[in-house]
Amino acid sequence: MTIPSAVPTGPPPAVSVDVVILTILDDTLQVLLVKRTHEPFKGMWALLGGFVKIEESLDDAARRQLLEKTGLGDIYLEQLYTFGDPTRDPRLRVITVAYYALVPVGAVPSFPQEGDGSVVAWWPVRAHLALAFDHAKIVSYALLRLRNKLDYTAVGTELLPERFTLSQLQRVYEIIMGKSIDKRNFRKKIRGKEWLERAEGTRRDGPHRPAQLYRFVHHKSEAS
Repeated sequence: MTIPSAVPTGPPPAVSVDVVILTILDDTLQVLLVKRTHEPFKGMWALLGGFVKIEESLDDAARRQLLEKTGLGDIYLEQLYTFGDPTRDPRLRVITVAYYALVPVGAVPSFPQEGDGSVVAWWPVRAHLALAFDHAKIVSYALLRLRNKLDYTAVGTELLPERFTLSQLQRVYEIIMGKSIDKRNFRKKIRGKEWLERAEGTRRDGPHRPAQLYRFVHHKSEAS
């Protein structure tokens, strides 16, 4: 007996990508948002994203959105999760694949911060804005993923310049976790990581003695 294959009814769902672009500005974890200029959710802030072209992969679509809307190319980008609530977009059935990207210090695009008149701007992750679609949920999920990965990967170094001090690295961890971390325990733990090695040179911050610089070792990076 042949069982007939299921035939979908109605139009197929559309597929989009949304990118949670994160960086550290003013000692705060911030996300890049765009103010929507048309319905639905006209005037509300949203993540940068768009529909996937028929000929491109999901990763290519996410990279294209990054490049077209921020000019950023070679930065950390990771697929986050798929969000497919039938009511998430009032226009049509849209399944979105979310990504998050980390922009290191020195590579941050010069968009305004929290500018109500701006089309694109940086906003603190903790600003608790009422975002369009389900984007607040996506941002929260990205923050959770980032926090969880700090323990077993070198993801925190993606927000730093190529060479950094342990104090800078600790501050990145504190900003992401939203709490202070004991300096002695942090250094004891972080110095045992295979992905960290001393770099040439030192850096002087304020009146203190010069601090040793470190760098992320790509070929020794722990699995994500």
